[in-house]
Amino acid sequence: MLSVTDAQLEIWLAAFFFPLARVFGLMATAPVFNNASLPMRVKLIAGLAVTLALAPALPPLPQIAPASWAGLAVLVQQGLIGIALGFTMRIVFAGIDLAGELIGLQMGLGFAIFYDPQNAGQSPIVAELTGLLALLIFLALNGHLAMLALLAESFTVLPIGSASFPAAGWETLLRWGATIFSVGVLLALPIVGALLIANIALGVLTKVAPTLNLFAVGFPVTLMAGFAMLALSMPYFAPTLEHFFEQGYGAVSAVMRAGLGG
Repeated sequence: MLSVTDAQLEIWLAAFFFPLARVFGLMATAPVFNNASLPMRVKLIAGLAVTLALAPALPPLPQIAPASWAGLAVLVQQGLIGIALGFTMRIVFAGIDLAGELIGLQMGLGFAIFYDPQNAGQSPIVAELTGLLALLIFLALNGHLAMLALLAESFTVLPIGSASFPAAGWETLLRWGATIFSVGVLLALPIVGALLIANIALGVLTKVAPTLNLFAVGFPVTLMAGFAMLALSMPYFAPTLEHFFEQGYGAVSAVMRAGLGG
């Protein structure tokens, strides 16, 4: 007859629930996995499947009962680590959304609001377009698989234990947050610069011909110029985003190494 002791049961539960907390933390913030349009049941099943796949290959776990206060502290710690890793990559997408908002505002489409299924809220239509393109490119480059690979690596770099996540890891994450503005400006700069030249030309034209109705002519011109620049920049969009995604993977690794203390 098969008999299971309380100590064995606690070891089995710890081997599953401790990594599960980190997996769920990453899926709550990482791109693709945190999409609000995904049913919660699908996210739960995906998290359980990833945990079951990772559990046999994990380093030795601490002998801590999950139902104890120390076990609860480890669960919270693992959840925070997963959130930090996923949020690091989410910053890149936030920068892409910022670029779309800057482009839409310069084109005169700041008032055009569209429902964003990824964030379950309203967002400008140009930001929605750039966000969807970035998400498709991320999937085409197997970015979701790269995030899972970094998650598996994190259990080796940051083993499950009772030690708290060092402040150096959070400091690295906060410094990486400045990427939101750099990514947004770099992506939007060519189109915003072209639209600025178009607006200057319209201003000069208004001075030359004061009777010209600027509101009747300027809005269609800036709109057409914006869409033309978007179409011209599409071939360069994917390589640029691939470069930013690579920087995001490097930032995730940097957060892990900083959390390790080196």
